[in-house]
Amino acid sequence: MDFLVLFLFYLALVLIGVVTICICSKTHYLRGLVRGGAQVISHIIPECLQRAMRKVLHYLFHTRNHTFIMLHLLLQGLVYAEYTWEVFGYCQELGFSLHYLLLPYLLLVINLVFFTLSCVSNPGTITKANEFSLLQVYEFDEVMFPKNMKCFTCNVRKPARSKHCRVCNRCVHRFDHHCVWVNNCIGAWNARYFLIYLLTLTASAATMAVVSTVFLVQLVVVSDLYLETYVDDLGHLQVIDIVFLIQRERDRETELELGRGRETETESKAGSRLQAASCQHRTRCGAQTHKQRDHDLS
Repeated sequence: MDFLVLFLFYLALVLIGVVTICICSKTHYLRGLVRGGAQVISHIIPECLQRAMRKVLHYLFHTRNHTFIMLHLLLQGLVYAEYTWEVFGYCQELGFSLHYLLLPYLLLVINLVFFTLSCVSNPGTITKANEFSLLQVYEFDEVMFPKNMKCFTCNVRKPARSKHCRVCNRCVHRFDHHCVWVNNCIGAWNARYFLIYLLTLTASAATMAVVSTVFLVQLVVVSDLYLETYVDDLGHLQVIDIVFLIQRERDRETELELGRGRETETESKAGSRLQAASCQHRTRCGAQTHKQRDHDLS
């Protein structure tokens, strides 16, 4: 099956899944489906493996750890390495402005600064020292935020719009959510850092996407590839389009992988033949030595 067909099939499945979740998330159908699927899986997967998976999931999502921070930095490093290796140098050869090419790196520096601030800054932890002042910030609505609510874990009165985070084990003023990617809560005092971090991350991804797209378009224009034609399976002359370029690029990658596999297999066979020839040569030399020794003794 063609790569493009597989990609479109995968994209359709993802969209169907997203739409299904959006439609069924407010009904009991999704809960029943998840519960039924969990029961089926529980009878298939061994109990020891289930316990191990529960421990891993609890560690990843219900305790403070640096796993997702390292994963984020790794993915960001790989993206920028690919941009530097595949796009930056070729764009310089095509005469792109250096300011546009360096913009993703500038955004990366700003992004890392605010990423670090989001990770280490105080989100608005409520303590005995600041409890009274934070109680005056927002009015109590007596519906979601009653006036005399108290957090028995932290032993403080809960200001309006505050919440106790079970992961960090603290009450946070104007609590938004706990983000595993920064290993910190997002609250009143670090929300601005987190928003700038998200903004610069989105801007850097968009900038690299625009530069890469312009680079590919420029490459097609310089090579006059849009003027070329090819003969299809039915013998008809067709103009090269986007679908053909995507499919051709995928076929080229497949051919390269197969070529590497054949080269490795050829080298392996050649090495085996060379080793066999060497063994035969040593055997013949040994036989001649024995014959010469027997002749000298006689």
